[in-house]
Amino acid sequence: MSQFDHTAIDDVIHGRLRLGIMAYLSTVSPAPFTELKAKVNATDGNLSTHLAKLEEARYVRIEKKFVDKKPRTLVHLTSAGRAAWIDYLKRLQALISAAE
Repeated sequence: MSQFDHTAIDDVIHGRLRLGIMAYLSTVSPAPFTELKAKVNATDGNLSTHLAKLEEARYVRIEKKFVDKKPRTLVHLTSAGRAAWIDYLKRLQALISAAE
């Protein structure tokens, strides 16, 4: 990996809300949709849109089920998502190191 290669930053993760989603899921997975929504300060629709992009990239998996006859959505960070997150952090660290 080159010291300075901003083009290698994963655009799927780099969006502000998706970055927050990935950061939170890297510490708490699975996370209930409502909890994740509160943590990243998003609306239902906005969070759903960004989760769809992460799901398309196979970084997250959405699980829908019923608990006591109430719908519950859990968001899981996949192994591919964790690997992409770690790679993203390493690439950011390389950019930071190049600036020092």
